[in-house]
Amino acid sequence: MAAHFGRRLRKGAATTAVAAAAVAALSASQAPGAAGEEHGRQTAAGAAAPAPDTDGNATGNSPYYTDLPPLNSPSPSPSSSAGPSGPVTRAEGGIPATVLDAYKKAEADLRTAKPGCNLPWQLLAAIGNVESGQARGGQVDAGGTTLRRILGPQLDGNGFALIADTDGGAYDGNSAYDQAIGPMQFIPSTWAWAGRDGNGDGKKDPNNVYDAALAAGHYLCRNGWDLSHEADLHRAILSYNNSQDYLDLVLNWMEYYRKGTHSIPDGTGGVPEHRSDTDSGLPMSPLPTHPTTTEPAPKPDRPSRPGKPGKDDGKGGHGNGGQGNGGNGNGNGGHETPDPKPPTPPVPPTPPPSNTDLVDHLEDAGTGKLTAMAGDAFTERISARAETKVGKSVAKVRLRFTITGGTDATFTGGETVATVATDAKGVALAPALQAGEKTGDFKVTVSVVGRPAKGVDYTASVTARAADTLARTSDTPLTCAPGGEFAGQVQVKATYLGTVADKVAATATLVKSAADATENDKGPYFKDADGKPVRTLTTLKTDDKGLLTLPKLYADDTAGTFLLRITTTGGATLTVELKVAPAESPSAPSPNPTTPSPTGSASS
Repeated sequence: MAAHFGRRLRKGAATTAVAAAAVAALSASQAPGAAGEEHGRQTAAGAAAPAPDTDGNATGNSPYYTDLPPLNSPSPSPSSSAGPSGPVTRAEGGIPATVLDAYKKAEADLRTAKPGCNLPWQLLAAIGNVESGQARGGQVDAGGTTLRRILGPQLDGNGFALIADTDGGAYDGNSAYDQAIGPMQFIPSTWAWAGRDGNGDGKKDPNNVYDAALAAGHYLCRNGWDLSHEADLHRAILSYNNSQDYLDLVLNWMEYYRKGTHSIPDGTGGVPEHRSDTDSGLPMSPLPTHPTTTEPAPKPDRPSRPGKPGKDDGKGGHGNGGQGNGGNGNGNGGHETPDPKPPTPPVPPTPPPSNTDLVDHLEDAGTGKLTAMAGDAFTERISARAETKVGKSVAKVRLRFTITGGTDATFTGGETVATVATDAKGVALAPALQAGEKTGDFKVTVSVVGRPAKGVDYTASVTARAADTLARTSDTPLTCAPGGEFAGQVQVKATYLGTVADKVAATATLVKSAADATENDKGPYFKDADGKPVRTLTTLKTDDKGLLTLPKLYADDTAGTFLLRITTTGGATLTVELKVAPAESPSAPSPNPTTPSPTGSASS
């Protein structure tokens, strides 16, 4: 359960060897197609994995369960078969009902929130099994909250990462160091920004499987990753724990669940037995765990009085009473030797300060003006630098960028929080900002993860969608007879800097003249919902293609030439000419000339 610390967890040699051999056997036994791109399956055991993105840290440097899935797919029948993890029973092959429901609900929520991610619930089930054995075999209440807290070991640097307390013990009960918490094993500092309310109770509880599963889904779907692509799937898993062994294990469990699974009653699931650091289970207690303390050395036995036989110290040596040199006596029956003080336990050497400890403050690193039109990406990216008290840059420090304020702006991938490590120059470049539909200002705060150093704030602005050009889509003249209706509807296309201007607000007004933009009181008009004449429309908006089609126009009895003016946010204006004139009557045919009668008449 670790991410982004650049080193492997300690593992028992025997456990690692068995796990590696079993992974290879399982990979060989499972399908042709275990390397298919379609489902993001692994290519081969031990293959080089792509480096994970370093914008977050799910679980600290905590251990995980290394038990492998059985060779046979899960089956609803209670029959057993042999596999690398032993007999397969109904409980081992199934997933506790509430836990399974949480995974499937998270998949459905992500299908709406981030459809491009293509998150499969089987991935959440695989991680949930590796992290906590499906919430310790489904030990949850009816609402999905674990009956007791599931805690990883304290991250005190003793074989794991060193993460000093970030939550005051609020989540893990430990005010000295952080511990991974809950069924998906988030550390508190990650839960602070990645936590989600998955069951709609208004709380974000890492001990609730619905909340934890949805948070894990969003975590895996950040950075615009598409988990139907193998490379992105691997990046996402490695961001949860940067270990090839972990990647192989999760992929095997995901493939196992993809072949079929079934629901079992809560609390009846099996719990894995092997962990990546030891063969013991994860610490699980309703009480917090505390940092270890150094016990004082035992007090030595009281020395013998002078002049009396010395006491056997259990090591073959004896005192010699008051005679000679070896005992505690001085040979003359003199003063009693006082009890020696117990030895002072050795003080462990103070570890050198980490890079994070060196940071005194953050500075802007040349960020330009942050402004974008609604719906657009910001062209400028926030850049901050970590510095010591004397202004020296500090590399390899994690900075957290948090969006606040009344806005729906996000970072790329839809998140409002991003964590980025500083480079060799001490600079961290935030992901690109994406403007939402809400206009106005919002704030981005940059802080140091794990240290209360002075941060830096940035103000960003979102302006309304705009157009700078309007043009009719047809050049057909718009004419109408008095009291009639215009045959065609007015349609225009809006653009901004030559590109489609979609969802731009517009107004259409029948004006008095080119010089007088006030509303006309005669001539053409639109109709409102009640059929009454209106000559101004204010709730118009271009569609996704930048097109705006106006309602039908009608004419009163006034003939003449009239003007329709359309304006948009951003200053685009178009004036359209409308003509109202009586229809021309068809010309009457000329009368035929009278045919002259023939001269004279026939004689009778």
